[in-house]
Amino acid sequence: MSAGIPKHILDLPCWKGTPAAEPLKGGLSNESWKVTDEAGSHVVRFGKDFPVHHVDRAREAMSARAAYAAGFGPEVEYISRGVMVLAYIAARTWVAADVRANPARVGQLLREFHHKLPAHVTGTPVIFWPFHVIRDYARTLREGQSAFLAELPRLLAMSEAFEAAQLPLPIVFGHHDLLPGNFLDDGQRLWLIDFEYAGFGTAMFDLAGAAANAEMDEAEAEALLGAYFGTKPDDATWRAFDAMQGAALVREAMWAMVSDIHLAAPGADYKAYAAENLARLTAFLHRYREKHGMIPE
Repeated sequence: MSAGIPKHILDLPCWKGTPAAEPLKGGLSNESWKVTDEAGSHVVRFGKDFPVHHVDRAREAMSARAAYAAGFGPEVEYISRGVMVLAYIAARTWVAADVRANPARVGQLLREFHHKLPAHVTGTPVIFWPFHVIRDYARTLREGQSAFLAELPRLLAMSEAFEAAQLPLPIVFGHHDLLPGNFLDDGQRLWLIDFEYAGFGTAMFDLAGAAANAEMDEAEAEALLGAYFGTKPDDATWRAFDAMQGAALVREAMWAMVSDIHLAAPGADYKAYAAENLARLTAFLHRYREKHGMIPE
């Protein structure tokens, strides 16, 4: 056995020769490693289904394969229950400043991703509607007697107001987890990774999620929307987009609250991550009210 490499990696039948491995940081719900063998470098991800988060690994693998076929994600090289091996892409992982510096590039990428993926999607269609996720998270938090129960009434009231501000848009196939670290830049083009929440839905969640997670300012968000829609956003589009940014922050905070009950990734502090997103939500609400008026406290 190779020193320092966990047995569950060595036991995978997809390696050529004796592999070397090093852990990859950043995941809050998965275990990821960079593995190098005689065939090259790979990323291996271990993760089980998480029904409380609506995560189904078979669906994630299908979405990853569709993303590769459409030219947006790395090749899926091996799949087994609870494990997926992908080709390693020599690229820089983005941080929030990179997303803010490239809003038009992100908008164009998302426009192409949304409209090219459906041709490669297989099996039973799945829809992602963030407001349903928020309501379902609230049920899970009540059942689990979460430490954050006191936050639920105001978060649900906000979510209801944000949902009412949405516009009817064409159904697209979205990523739905556009944290900065899910963008990779190889110097020539952008890639997307981590398709746990991918499915059919509204483009507005990906646009708002990318903006909210990177803390874009108004000018950056306008460039993002302009690149995606091909025109300057009107007042209704701005309101829907800003409301969906609020929903993205509510959903991310509640994801952390649910994870605090049900997950235990090494080194993850879900309470702190929930508090961080609640603080971002408070700052966002001040800006939202100045621009669009009051919403429920």
